[in-house]
Amino acid sequence: MGRRIRWLGIIMLICFALVLVQLMNIQFRKANALANSPYNPQIAAKKFDNLRGTITLGDGTVLARSVRISSSSGQYNYKREYPQGSLYAGITGYDGTFYGTSGLEYEYNQYLQVHPQPPQTFSQLLFNKPPSVPDNVTITIDPVLQKAAYNALTTLPPGQDKDGAVVVLNPSTGAVLAMVSNPTFDPNQVSDPSVAKQEASYFVYKIKDHEGFRPIQPIATEERFFPGSTFKVVTSTAVYNLKPSLINYSFPPALSISFPDSNKTLSNDSGACGGSMVEMLPASCDPGYGELGIQIGVPTLTKQAQLFGYTIFGAPTQYVPNIDLPAVIPSTFSNLSPNSQADLAYSAIGQFNDSATALGNALVAAGIANGGTIMTPHVMSRITDHQGGTIKTYTPIPMLRAASTSAATSVTSLMQSVAQYGTAAGVFPSSWDVAVKTGTAQVQAPSVAEQTDDWMIGFMPAKSPQIAIAVVVPYQQKDDTGAIVAGPIVRAVFQAWLNESAGQ
Repeated sequence: MGRRIRWLGIIMLICFALVLVQLMNIQFRKANALANSPYNPQIAAKKFDNLRGTITLGDGTVLARSVRISSSSGQYNYKREYPQGSLYAGITGYDGTFYGTSGLEYEYNQYLQVHPQPPQTFSQLLFNKPPSVPDNVTITIDPVLQKAAYNALTTLPPGQDKDGAVVVLNPSTGAVLAMVSNPTFDPNQVSDPSVAKQEASYFVYKIKDHEGFRPIQPIATEERFFPGSTFKVVTSTAVYNLKPSLINYSFPPALSISFPDSNKTLSNDSGACGGSMVEMLPASCDPGYGELGIQIGVPTLTKQAQLFGYTIFGAPTQYVPNIDLPAVIPSTFSNLSPNSQADLAYSAIGQFNDSATALGNALVAAGIANGGTIMTPHVMSRITDHQGGTIKTYTPIPMLRAASTSAATSVTSLMQSVAQYGTAAGVFPSSWDVAVKTGTAQVQAPSVAEQTDDWMIGFMPAKSPQIAIAVVVPYQQKDDTGAIVAGPIVRAVFQAWLNESAGQ
């Protein structure tokens, strides 16, 4: 009898040990997998609990919010609403149950989705964990400038295609003050609780329009264009910053130049031009700047492009604007053959191996405006918890040192002349302290000849810059300068800034 009792005791101890091992296995080794398993009743219960935090402007304007809907089988508890519609779509992106997230919804998903909150008291640390809730994101966009940019771009005169982009930055902090792309989309449609409606609207927004752009793909950050004569800002900076021996270079007035290694010629649309940079940049002299590019040389011009954030194909260091938005592409400057003068000349005027995004060209303008330092662009201003407490604020961070302060000052003076008596003369009131550069790049849309991508970049006030801007409007009727189409958009944004600064 005693022997049997001992064996029974041993068996019970073994069973108890096995229970302890299994408990340890469940509690520690498999805890995470079980907690996140779709078969976990708690997970299943939260399947449709898609509450998210809000995205707002600094003045409290709501751009994205979650609204409770009547819950039923197969239906989510919240729907995502975008009260401003398409105006901020290229920034906020969307949050849908089928296609997921994009834009800020994607970039700050870890904050916007429901997640555990850190304990605030000793009691919460030991016993009562704080509830899982989302955080809220406040962004840097100025609603006055955003609306001014959108209205100016989308209400161009009849005959002018309205696809394009506008990017406005604070040059001293990198804060994005406006970012508009057209065509655009309504994020409410892509975030509709009905998956069928999501699919239908997403399909429509993925279709290219007559100019070849998709509404759901923001032009401002995801499309590149030849920068045209706006690249002469880079070429001019290369002289002042890296090759000062050419500061007094003077090009003998001519209508065109030819090259010993090519049958190409480079002509000026508005007649013979020449002189020093002080004379050539306001007039946007193509042959003169082409020859200047040859004198600068491939290594120096390539280096300056890289200093402005252009990605150089094949280079060990590649730059993509470190902005807090997904899917952003860089401006590019392809490798040039040191033996091809024609290719170098055309690149120096922004018409061969260089391509820029609106964001990238805005960073060029902002770098000159900020004394040669390009600040990291950013959209997030601060992140707060559900009680309004600050979790995170953005601190301005320099991204690149594009030029010396003296070089930036010299280029600023050239750009002021563009507005005063150059290719942008008459676009801005003479009392405005503006520094700009116009640009056109010859392109050909499907079945259409003689078109240009029209640009203008710049900043104001030139003596103490507060905003920097880049506007691109592709596939326009042929324009020699870019000022006809892009100029009024820049003026509208500058006027809005002036009105706002004056408290109007």
